Amino acid sequence: MGLIWVGIVMGLVGTAAMDLWAILLNRLIGQPLPNWGNVGRWVAHLPRGTVFHDDIGDVAPVAGETGIGWAFHYAVGILYGVVFLVLAGGGWLASPSFLPLWIFALVTIAAGWFLLQPGMGLGKALSKTDRPWKGRIMGLIAHTVFGFGMWLPAVVLF
Repeated sequence: MGLIWVGIVMGLVGTAAMDLWAILLNRLIGQPLPNWGNVGRWVAHLPRGTVFHDDIGDVAPVAGETGIGWAFHYAVGILYGVVFLVLAGGGWLASPSFLPLWIFALVTIAAGWFLLQPGMGLGKALSKTDRPWKGRIMGLIAHTVFGFGMWLPAVVLF
């Protein structure tokens, strides 16, 4: 199986692991689930020339925005899986260690902190929210789960 295909599988499994983690937190402690509709709305407004909004909730809704958000979420996860594997190379896949993948997964949170969240009006790294540090820590944990989810198929399947 080529590196690209392995990267796609890693990204899919990592993203699914992150989603299962969100569901678990929702069921166990009532943590709200991510609102992929807002992400989809943000994505749908990008071609219209607006990257940063004061409040994505005040932006005109878009047909299918929840589906757009979910598709974007998985597309980004797949992209991260492929990028990691292209950077790490086949040598990493021959003996997949968690540490470089974990570091990569933590670094990927920068896109959320400095593009997506400010774009939706939440401020850099959630700075405009009531509890930014809680969101940041939860994001780092979620990205750790994402990294573990990407690592698992590399160890088990390949």
